[in-house]
This record gives sequence, structure tokens and C-alpha cells, in this order.
Amino acid sequence: MDSFAMESSSFLEKMICRILLLIILTSCVSGSFVVNVTQTSYQAEENHNITLEWTFTTKPDRSSKTLNILCEHFISDKLSVLFHVHEGVEVSESQDAKFSGRVQSDKDALREGRIRLQLSRLRTDDSGLYLCEVNTDYGFSSARCRVSVSGAESRNKNYWDQVKIVLGVLESALLIVSGMIVLIIVAVQGLVQSFRKHKIGGPLLK
Repeated sequence: MDSFAMESSSFLEKMICRILLLIILTSCVSGSFVVNVTQTSYQAEENHNITLEWTFTTKPDRSSKTLNILCEHFISDKLSVLFHVHEGVEVSESQDAKFSGRVQSDKDALREGRIRLQLSRLRTDDSGLYLCEVNTDYGFSSARCRVSVSGAESRNKNYWDQVKIVLGVLESALLIVSGMIVLIIVAVQGLVQSFRKHKIGGPLLK
């Protein structure tokens, strides 16, 4: 088995274990704890910024030290850590290198049960699935969203596609106008010839 196949197999095993763990934990805890994503799909352009947001159930009487958050990015067979909080403290060391310096978390929102992550200077490889898991002493849940980042090549393609559409419409309009002009010219020539014949063949004036 080559290295690519082994990596793919390992990735699938991790994913299966995560899914099984999620099912087990979800069935064991109270249904009152929920993680929701405010937007399931994002469309953005390269070098722009977006803000990903999740909400989770909070209990004011519980210590923030019981709060554990793990937000990850999945693309193809790769997994990258976007944001990690362990026992109420952000662990920047866990963050994947490709997100370094590009993720800003809103600490005030976190206290209110909102995970707000601004991802800046977007790249096309930021596209993919984003999963955020929240684990506390009173529940465990997760939610996901999808991000699609278009690059300059895609924007240029869309631009030229629009230009082709406009040119096609103009070409069709030009053909219609040209056809109408030809019909008008033919009609005028017919009227002129008819007038001349009527004038020549008409009764002589006394």
C-alpha cells in the first residue's frame, strides 16, 4: 500500500472515530445543549475576509474552565485546526500553520455563547468544510458550514462569460434590426415602383 493510500485510510479511520464518538456522546447527554451554525454556506473571493459564527447553549452558573472548543477545516483528505479552546483558554499552538495570523476570535462573544472567527486574506485552499465541536461538563454538540473561495481565474472566467452573453444579445439585436431595415427598404422600393406605375399608366390630364 503506497503512502497516499495509507494517509487516506488513516484519515477515514479518524473521521469514523469522530462520528462514532459524536453519536455516543450526543446520546448520553441532555438534549438541552445545542451547537448551531448561523450560516451553513459562505461564498467569498480570494484576499477578502469572512466571519464564521456558531452559537452554543451556555449556563451562567458553570465555570469557563469546563469549556472546550475545537474548530477544524476539512478539505479532501486533509484536516487543519482553525481554533482551539481547552478548559476556557485559547490554545494558539494547536492552530495549523496556514491559519497563523489570519484568524481573529471575539472573546466577548465567546462569553455569550457565540464563537465568532474572522478569517482574513482568504485563499482558494480555504474552501471546504468547517466543523466546530463544543464540549462542556453539561453537554457536547457540533455544527458545520461550508466555505467556497473563488480565485482571480474564476472571476476572470465569470467576467468573460458575462461579456459573451452581452455580445450574444447584441448580435441577436443587430440581426433583428438589420432584418427590419431590409424589410423597410424593400417595402419602400415596392411603394415607389407601385407609385411610378400608377403615375405612368394613369389617365392623362386634360
